[in-house]
Amino acid sequence: MDSKAKLLGHPIHQMLIPFPLGLLGMALIFDLIASVRDSSGDIHRAANYMIAAGIITGLLAAVFGAIDWLAIPGGTRAKRIGMVHGLGNVAIVVAFIIAWLLRRDSPEDPSALTIVIEAIAVVGALGTGWLGGELVDRLGVGVHPGANLDAPNSLSGQPIAGARAD
Repeated sequence: MDSKAKLLGHPIHQMLIPFPLGLLGMALIFDLIASVRDSSGDIHRAANYMIAAGIITGLLAAVFGAIDWLAIPGGTRAKRIGMVHGLGNVAIVVAFIIAWLLRRDSPEDPSALTIVIEAIAVVGALGTGWLGGELVDRLGVGVHPGANLDAPNSLSGQPIAGARAD
């Protein structure tokens, strides 16, 4: 099933998801490192900015994920997995919003609760990321119907041989 929201021939959602995953995951890693190595709080402050950027890019990725999810036929396994994937990712972004709000008065010194919330959310992101992989790799969501190992470049304007026109 081909993606409905594309840029330069590729699904926008798949282009955007590395940003929130990387930013939010690295925020946790920075907070863990800073908890044992940074007395100035600079690394914690950097994590705070990563969380803000991860929330923004996560919400942006969600918009394009929702566009693709709406195009999945109802009653299919892909529709159910896509719903769990999307709702799970919204819960992860909400968890990071909570973590960000908890540290807003003192971003250089987050509480242990804040870091635990971040850790739980990152573990959740591993699960929802696996579901995203299931959607693409197993169920073909967001994959051009004629995709093959010798398909022409998406910018070439050449159709893929044997692909149906959408």
